[in-house]
Amino acid sequence: MYKLKAADWRPEHFKLEVANNVATITLNRPERKNPLTFESYAELRDTFHKFQYAEDVRAVVITGAGGNFCSGGDVHEIIGPLTKMDMTGLLKFTRMTGNLVKEMRNCPQPIIAAVDGICCGAGAIISMASDLRYGTPKAKTGFLFVKVGLAGCDMGACSILPRIIGQGRASELLYTGRMMSAEEGQAWGFFNGVVAQEDLLATATNMARSLADGPAFAHSVTKKCLHQEWNQTIEQALETEAEAQAICMQTEDFKIAYHAFVAKETPKFIGN
Repeated sequence: MYKLKAADWRPEHFKLEVANNVATITLNRPERKNPLTFESYAELRDTFHKFQYAEDVRAVVITGAGGNFCSGGDVHEIIGPLTKMDMTGLLKFTRMTGNLVKEMRNCPQPIIAAVDGICCGAGAIISMASDLRYGTPKAKTGFLFVKVGLAGCDMGACSILPRIIGQGRASELLYTGRMMSAEEGQAWGFFNGVVAQEDLLATATNMARSLADGPAFAHSVTKKCLHQEWNQTIEQALETEAEAQAICMQTEDFKIAYHAFVAKETPKFIGN
């Protein structure tokens, strides 16, 4: 099987660190609140795609440097050039940004977003497309597309956001482009927790390490089913889960868990 070690990768447009089977992506343009460029969009897309082959990564944390998560697409490096593109170029761009979300959802490892400060536009999408989200009291999340004359249906927002916070709340955010406060985000289920700024990365990393210590293959199956069953009937979902669980029951981790339970020990999963 084709395998990679993410610890050997050297991204040009963000910071990537790997420790204890957790990959941490840091969007690292703090002077501009970590905006994305054409290049960083593409490199993030390719990185999440390669994680499926990374034998040293069982969970992923994504965060931003300098007290902010991500301010979205860079006004000068993306928004300006988009106003001059023809339809062919525009479709190439919007499909490429959508492919970032596709790769995040297809990536087998759980993804945890650690959100501080500004989390807008494509930044809000990246946090939305993650599996778990932790914020700080200063986190401000905005799906700002309407503010620049665009529809709220960007990068899967009309599909994914209502499933997280509900149709009515998602509709309000996407129609108005207003900021969702950290308090609202937690009450509505967008954030799994809101913690002090100084505890944010540790909280996300501790959760990631806990998941990385668990049955990695089983986690990947859970993620796949969570995503796949959006468009299934309950009968189809039950069959999907029956097949998925039967496969998991053939893994070594399942046997390890059983023997550890019998011995009254903590299981040490190996990921298959």
